[in-house]
Amino acid sequence: MSVTKDDVRKVARLSRIAVTEEHVEELTGELNGIMGWIDQLNEVNVEGVEPMTSVVETKLPMREDVVTDGNIQDQVLANAPRSEDGFFVVPKAVE
Repeated sequence: MSVTKDDVRKVARLSRIAVTEEHVEELTGELNGIMGWIDQLNEVNVEGVEPMTSVVETKLPMREDVVTDGNIQDQVLANAPRSEDGFFVVPKAVE
């Protein structure tokens, strides 16, 4: 797949990036280089290769999933401009 100058202009317009005509030629070359790398990666045989989430296989430390309020309600509400019955009081946002 080849990127044209029109493609660069369209992407720039859609992403709301101001690109001068002089810069369009440079970006066209850069994007074609990136697309070349993608084509090269598509040639790699990955048949039978398991998907990876990391290059190093590690196990994350797990903890018991317990719901808790932290028992610090007073400390949390201390910074609130207004609180009532243990909850934040906020201005009404929807009529």
